[in-house]
Amino acid sequence: MVRSWTHLERQRGGFGFLGGPGETQIEADKRQIDVRIKKIKQSLSQVVKTRKLHRSARQRIPYPIIALVGYTNAGKSTLFNQLTGASVKVADQLFATLDPTMRALTLPCGQKCILSDTVGFVSELPHDLISAFRATLEEVVTADIIVHVRDISHIETKNQKLDVMQVLADLGLENKTGNNQIIEVWNKIDCITESTKNSLRSRTYKDSLHRKIMVSATNGEGIRALIDEISLSLQKNKKIITACVPIINGAIQALIHQKGQVLETKSNDEFTWLTVRLQDSDIARISTQKDVIIYHH
Repeated sequence: MVRSWTHLERQRGGFGFLGGPGETQIEADKRQIDVRIKKIKQSLSQVVKTRKLHRSARQRIPYPIIALVGYTNAGKSTLFNQLTGASVKVADQLFATLDPTMRALTLPCGQKCILSDTVGFVSELPHDLISAFRATLEEVVTADIIVHVRDISHIETKNQKLDVMQVLADLGLENKTGNNQIIEVWNKIDCITESTKNSLRSRTYKDSLHRKIMVSATNGEGIRALIDEISLSLQKNKKIITACVPIINGAIQALIHQKGQVLETKSNDEFTWLTVRLQDSDIARISTQKDVIIYHH
């Protein structure tokens, strides 16, 4: 600001919104900037509240959230379009995706989920910028599964991975980064040689605990393997139970169908037995319902 003015020795008199006598031009500019910053922060706060309301509404819908994250230009939006058939903007530029985009995705097992495309990360992302993108990045924090998309053809792909993991840690996701809630996708295999592809494929087989999925979001190679891995990850934390529900209690039966994957249904004149795969939290919720008996397998 100082270098922007060559007449700072001049004082600007006036009244009202122009400022009082003796106020310098740079002080007036600072005040305008402070007011602008305050308005932006208030807008961001309102966006965060709106996003929170949207998430609360989605939580009442029994669909898990799958969030795509990765370094900028890793191909997240292209992969998003490939998985969902959407037409999200794809561009070779920083932050082409700013607002989280969501689409429904039905897995082969019948499980429905919501896929979320998020903003791309960059190295040494400033904390102020993380705050500005908080509304977008909070979709990652609340996701059931994080799909980390890497541009495996990029010469700095290893460093880009470290940058992404650091941002996830800055968001408070240290626990998720250490377990199977993150699926790593090696994208853009159509941009590497066949010998390099074979070498990478051998590495994915060796690391059986944390399987890497090789895909090309452009031509669709490996997409089915990624969908199968997402399905498997969603099922890992679920248990199979049989719930005995009075046949007249249609609300509980509907809740069970919404929250889990029903494997078998049997009924008589009084009760319905539903064998279902559910999360522990949903099992606890259903077990508290009146006249419902839970049998663990």
